Amino acid sequence: MRGFDQTGYAVFGADPAVVRWADAAHAAALKLTADPALRETNLRHGDTWFVGVNALPNAPDGSVDGVALAGDWQQHVSCPPVWHRAQVSVIYPGYPQQDVDESDAAHRFRVRRHAAHVDGLLPEGSQRRRFLREPHAFILGLPLNRSNAAPLMVWPGSHHIMGQAFRDMIGRRDPGSVDLTDGYQAARRVVFDQIAPIALHATPGQAILLHRHLLHGVAAWSENDRVAPEGRLVAYFRPEFSGGAEEWLCAN
Repeated sequence: MRGFDQTGYAVFGADPAVVRWADAAHAAALKLTADPALRETNLRHGDTWFVGVNALPNAPDGSVDGVALAGDWQQHVSCPPVWHRAQVSVIYPGYPQQDVDESDAAHRFRVRRHAAHVDGLLPEGSQRRRFLREPHAFILGLPLNRSNAAPLMVWPGSHHIMGQAFRDMIGRRDPGSVDLTDGYQAARRVVFDQIAPIALHATPGQAILLHRHLLHGVAAWSENDRVAPEGRLVAYFRPEFSGGAEEWLCAN
């Protein structure tokens, strides 16, 4: 794919197949985000973010209410035999407010650095040390409604810096056994010093593809941002490599 290897991301043009899927997923997402029990367990940051991990009731083939998961993006990834239930991430006006259990430093990072992260490195223990627990093959974002508010932010080319840092830290060891925290944070600082983030905007019918090592996050809500009362909705798929952590570390 032209430019993807260099930048680590691609935004695909509108595709009728993706429009149909996004319409079906949008209807399903509105039902689940209105469920009081799901809202109770999924709302974060002063009720400005519905996390929605594994919330979308898509079928194992990725379809929603019989509408196939399809589009031009399929030509550029190795689709899994079974799709996990997609995340339904919803951002509401005022994002991010500071939660009572969130430190001032963590909140500042979320606002100033867009909570920049690489997916799949999960915090563990009281010290929240980061370990690779979800070896994603790629990240696929599918907008479910029209909004330019609180956009997805990416650091173009950062997957090269982050990927090399992971390989240097892990070496020949089992990737899942290595505490990546310090090296991960150091590599992020290198990215911040060298690369300016950009916003990725897309509408229903488009798709956003991210390299698994690309540093990315979500911008804070701007006073000029506008969106329907339902919030800004995006569905995310993050299928894992069949080869696990070793493939996550070394694949292109």
